[in-house]
Amino acid sequence: MPRLVLYGTLGCHLCEVAESLLASELNPQQNPVEVVDIANEDRLVEHYGVRIPVLQDQLSGRELGWPFDAAQLQRFVASLQAQ
Repeated sequence: MPRLVLYGTLGCHLCEVAESLLASELNPQQNPVEVVDIANEDRLVEHYGVRIPVLQDQLSGRELGWPFDAAQLQRFVASLQAQ
């Protein structure tokens, strides 16, 4: 099962939209998502600062960057489960 992390930060409207999309499209038992605030770590700000929100599979390192819609999200998750 993929371990998904959504990188974002507080006050980021697009991050809130991405979180809502994940909540409506993914089953939390099958695809748990950890939300990580990049503001807490300088290295994350440096890496993701202008790209958030970004969904990452911790097992493969693959990322889905914003903008993404429900269909793109479902394809991304399906491709991770096929591995």
